[in-house]
Amino acid sequence: MIDTLSLASHGPVIPVIVLQQVADAVPLAEALLAGGVKVLEVTLRTPVALDCIEAIAKALPEAIVGAGTIRSAADARAARDAGSRFAVSPGYTAEVGRACRELDLPLLPGVATASEVMSAHGDGLDFLKFFPAQQAGGIPMLKALAGPFPDVVFCPTGGITLETAPQFLALPNVKVCGGSWLTPADAVAAKDWARITRLAREAAALR
Repeated sequence: MIDTLSLASHGPVIPVIVLQQVADAVPLAEALLAGGVKVLEVTLRTPVALDCIEAIAKALPEAIVGAGTIRSAADARAARDAGSRFAVSPGYTAEVGRACRELDLPLLPGVATASEVMSAHGDGLDFLKFFPAQQAGGIPMLKALAGPFPDVVFCPTGGITLETAPQFLALPNVKVCGGSWLTPADAVAAKDWARITRLAREAAALR
């Protein structure tokens, strides 16, 4: 079982991936790996997401594939059974936290307020996703949270771009960013894997 904080050691950006076709899963993952991006969050936002996770996990064991948009214990179980090595949730509930502990599925839970940080931290989680980062206050909010929570670190996700990511990564309580800009929908639809490799390489070179 991996420690979620170790995900940050593989590079400064975790791509937030939305896949519409299972056939695109492995080529997309290969393109990201070629660009130096090893940790892949495939969101459960489409009907094929679990099949995509399973395809990547089987074909590319060198990739660290996880499931995003975990909203329930059932989601967590399905993600683990598909081969996910970690889980990411948009928010935090005790139910999801408990399910992930029982499944030995490392969880990176989403928070947007001080109360949510306290709830997740009270359940033993100290590496949290700050989501939606820009809309929830961005860099000023992360700076504010650093005061009462010096023992908590974050992965801001939501509205971050290649241009703004370095500003987030410069904060002492930010270990890694999540970003959907590495896998633009038009590039995936066009199967422009070279473009995705280029975007991955740019992201991997940050910080």
